[in-house]
Amino acid sequence: MSKRTRIFIGILFIYTAGIAFMLYRVVADLDPRYRESAEESLVETSQLLASLIEQDVRDGALDTARLEPVFKSLYARRFDARIFSVTKTRVELRAYVTDRSGQVVFDSTGQALGADFSQWRDVRMALKGDYGARTTPDVAGEPDSSVMYVGAPVRWAQDGNGEIIGTVTVGKPVHSFGQFVSAAREKIIYVGLVSMLAVLVLVVMVSVWLVRPFGLIRDYVRYVRSQQRFSLPRMGRRAMDVLGAAYDEMRDALAGRNYVADYVQTLTHEVKSPLSAIRGAAELLQEPMPEAQRQRFLANIQRETQRIQEMVDRMMELTALETRRVLERVQPVALRPLLEELAGATQGAAAQRRIRIELNAPADVVVEGDPFLLRRALSNLLDNALDFSPEGSVVQLSLTGQRRHALIAVRDQGCGIPGYAQDKVFEKFYSLARPHSQKKSTGLGLSFVKEIAALHHGRIELHNRSEEEGPGTAAILALPRAPA
Repeated sequence: MSKRTRIFIGILFIYTAGIAFMLYRVVADLDPRYRESAEESLVETSQLLASLIEQDVRDGALDTARLEPVFKSLYARRFDARIFSVTKTRVELRAYVTDRSGQVVFDSTGQALGADFSQWRDVRMALKGDYGARTTPDVAGEPDSSVMYVGAPVRWAQDGNGEIIGTVTVGKPVHSFGQFVSAAREKIIYVGLVSMLAVLVLVVMVSVWLVRPFGLIRDYVRYVRSQQRFSLPRMGRRAMDVLGAAYDEMRDALAGRNYVADYVQTLTHEVKSPLSAIRGAAELLQEPMPEAQRQRFLANIQRETQRIQEMVDRMMELTALETRRVLERVQPVALRPLLEELAGATQGAAAQRRIRIELNAPADVVVEGDPFLLRRALSNLLDNALDFSPEGSVVQLSLTGQRRHALIAVRDQGCGIPGYAQDKVFEKFYSLARPHSQKKSTGLGLSFVKEIAALHHGRIELHNRSEEEGPGTAAILALPRAPA
């Protein structure tokens, strides 16, 4: 599986996991939020009833006479209130009043009159002047019968800060607002699943549109017809291969637009400088000038034109390389003869600056790959080492055979990679000025090497040499060894 495929699958997995986690958190948070909202309304209702009862207190004695007809009339009322998807037809609010000892003197349901509620948290805390609330099931062991209670103190004073002579508690069955929780939970899950399915359908539609389905189906039908014997596993594998090809084409098509846009933007930026130099030289050539100066401007035009041509050629090569998913031609490649050939080919350029190339490579290291591409990659690394090497220095070309990999190292004795450039050396069109000429390359060579390494299931590293080794840069190309 290629790196791009893994990234694409990873993005889909992250999206699915993120949506699932979000739905889980939202659904899990519904019930506590609804309970908090219900409790807040119960606090206000309990304070309201406490204020009404305090109006009837005489000489420190509770008088709940007018509460009974009020609640009796309240429970007898019938109405039809449509609250979103829930219809409410009767009042489920309940209330009870206790004296200063915690004994119930009024119960709207008539079930707990005379009972001792002094140990219930709502009553105990309210008698102390604190906030008290509890949730208790009407039937032990059945959470669905739970009722939320909130208590408030009843005081004997007009200003509300006098002696506490009792409590009033209002309650509301949990199932009354549990209907809203269930409805909201179902709606959220429904919307989440529909959105996920919509994304999947969109992906399928785009893939079907992008991968020319009729051609894929025709290829699969031709394969099925060519089978002399029906084999479900073999045809299933073939179908998976067809789906895999469709997925690859869909991924490339989706990424292609941004890929082309990035390439055009970067290439335009890089070509702008040499074009400006050519235009400036061409304008100056229209004026009378000495022949020597004219030749210098003509040479400048030729040099910048060659630079643009080289940049375009290298970019076309790199683009063609990036569109390949696998190597078309693979064969065993002995690395020592390849390195000897490259060292010999660069001896002329190295000798002009008195640079010596040292080769240290065993003869038994073999990899599987494309010899042409491997030669191009190693040639780029060796050219870079020569460009950044000072005169009279040594470029070391070494080969190390490990159990699973072959390591090809190209080490120079230059000034090394600056700190600001260490994370950018493999970026397209990024280049550093050569010390001896102060000119930059196209900035595509190392990107070319990186793509070749990826096609061979290898890797490329570029870093400064250690203090023990001395100054310079080390480029290490790791390739899988061929099986014995």
